[in-house]
Amino acid sequence: MDREGFVKLAVIGIGLVVLSFFVRGFSQLALGRDVAELLQAPFAVAGFCIVVYLFIRATLDLVGIWEVENSDA
Repeated sequence: MDREGFVKLAVIGIGLVVLSFFVRGFSQLALGRDVAELLQAPFAVAGFCIVVYLFIRATLDLVGIWEVENSDA
């Protein structure tokens, strides 16, 4: 993975977490709290997992175990 891919994945992960809040808010207005939590969960879990993976990957890059390559653009 290069740095450009790392940043794209970070934007996707944070976007999924933010999207989960919007899904919960709008579906809570229309469908009720229980259904809203069920609709929100996949987005929140997916975004959280991506962000945790990127944190671990960045930490391993900082230590020097698994480097994130520079893109040769």
